[in-house]
Amino acid sequence: LPTKGAPSMSSEKYIGLDVHQATISAAVMDSQGKIIMESILETKAATILEFFAGLHGSLFVTFEEGTSAAWLYDLLKPHVTEVLVCNPRKIPLHKQGNKSDKIDARKLAERLRLHDLTPVYHGENGIRTLRELARSYLTVVKDLSRVMNRLKALYRSWAIPCAGRDVYYTRHRSEWLDKIPEAGTRRRAEHLYEQLDLLQHLRQQARRELLTESRKHAITAKLRKIPSLGPIRSALAVALIQTPHRFRSKRQLWTYSGLGLETRDSGEYHFVQGQPRRRKKQATIRGLNKDYNHDLKGLFKGAATRASVKPGPFQEFYQRSIAKGIKPTMVRLTLARKIAAITLTLWKKGEDFDIHKLNSQAA
Repeated sequence: LPTKGAPSMSSEKYIGLDVHQATISAAVMDSQGKIIMESILETKAATILEFFAGLHGSLFVTFEEGTSAAWLYDLLKPHVTEVLVCNPRKIPLHKQGNKSDKIDARKLAERLRLHDLTPVYHGENGIRTLRELARSYLTVVKDLSRVMNRLKALYRSWAIPCAGRDVYYTRHRSEWLDKIPEAGTRRRAEHLYEQLDLLQHLRQQARRELLTESRKHAITAKLRKIPSLGPIRSALAVALIQTPHRFRSKRQLWTYSGLGLETRDSGEYHFVQGQPRRRKKQATIRGLNKDYNHDLKGLFKGAATRASVKPGPFQEFYQRSIAKGIKPTMVRLTLARKIAAITLTLWKKGEDFDIHKLNSQAA
């Protein structure tokens, strides 16, 4: 489609892109907040690069995190001044008022100009292969868990107790199938077992490929020495975090991992004799942050759960805390935060795990 308007002489341009599978709505804004160009682009590399080749000056681009975000980021990075992939969950005003592709692109350009966008990290091309293999492994694991849950749900629907893992083993399979009285349900169970066998094979294959690729990154060998982290969790940590320098402190990593604490309070003050005073009884709600990387939270929670039952320094810490009367859930949270803090510190400093420095990694 033909563009509207003419390019401005301003040296800085802020471009908002509303990205879809087939088209991209682009809005170009100057430093004064004036829309100087709008266009509908086909979602193809050649078309996008041709559009940006016609723009001059310092180009600042933004679009929302989504399916095509990594591809578009890599495509535009060499051709513009800055690319900011923004978090759509943190654009509340984006959901108010009239909505269309053109309006969304304009709003993105305006908020980019005002520096009012929360970025999503992109940029470590050196671990792209490890990231993709980690995604593949995590996806297969989730699919496997889903099939296992469906299999047990099928037996429970016929009031057949199926606690434990015997129901999944090949050597007991015929015995379990004989417990199902109805032929159609039995055939459905057989299909689920076929899926289970296939996914178990794929999980082993994905695991081997992930571990092979992780050995190309020296940091995984250091992280593997952290008790309860192990080779798989170390590989996943490197793939999910990408670089430790994106987090200035351990608290930022905790928040990204869903282990950060948030306090919500309202109505702190009331008037007494015409003077504002803080209420003695605060209506404070305290809990873990809600916007986080679910895979990374699962990683550190799994490591903490493992550490609480595996003999070692973390289990000793767990038992001491339980003896003090702290709830097990809170101790496991503290352990997860401690493991995350140690991971970040060792990665930044390039050091090996030292049990004597364990107490200094406060959580």
